[in-house]
Amino acid sequence: MLEKLKEEVFKANLELVNAGLVIHTWGNASGRDPKSGSIVIKPSGVSYDSMKPDDMVVLDVEGNVIEGRYNPSTDAPTHLLLYKKWPSAGGIVHTHSTFATSWAQAGRAIPAFGTTHADHFYGEIPVTRKLKSGEIDSDYEINTGKVIIATFGKSDPMLIPSVLVYNHGPFSWGTNVQNAVRNAVALEEIARMAYYTVQLGKDDPVGGTLLDKHFNRKHGIGAYYGQNKKKHK
Repeated sequence: MLEKLKEEVFKANLELVNAGLVIHTWGNASGRDPKSGSIVIKPSGVSYDSMKPDDMVVLDVEGNVIEGRYNPSTDAPTHLLLYKKWPSAGGIVHTHSTFATSWAQAGRAIPAFGTTHADHFYGEIPVTRKLKSGEIDSDYEINTGKVIIATFGKSDPMLIPSVLVYNHGPFSWGTNVQNAVRNAVALEEIARMAYYTVQLGKDDPVGGTLLDKHFNRKHGIGAYYGQNKKKHK
């Protein structure tokens, strides 16, 4: 079942490796079927070198395995909770990429220092609060999802489709799993640029006018970036 989505999720997981965001068996990507609400996710601890599309695990909305011979990613409860809370998310990615994870380990949000950031994220990329001991000891993955949701509150998560989990690493999402991977790749590059910007002594974010201009020309109602608009860069 969901053979097309399995293939997409499989390829998305390999793309994380190819993009240099994942080593060993770290990280995971999932996609949601819009009709059934079921998700397809990477199996836990299976090598990317040997993994095949049929190895992807299919879960129902409650996290029950409905197809697959492996256990799902240990982060599956986090993915499921985010999908339940954010209907606009069709794909989720978690990595331990170097620069984004460094910001997460430092407990620092990534400011919008310039137009590269503003082209992709509408403001700073937030960092969650630390999980409490009890939240770690019991239902850790679910509580990770809860702290991500609490970080965004009533804000639209699609405007800033990434978050840094304190002491842990980044999660990204998108309208589908391919879009989620794209956001994870963008996050890592922006995290790298921000790191060097801070090293050079910059600590004030880009102004709101420039942030609005660059984000909205790609993502706003009157967006004109690209070849399908009347105007393009």
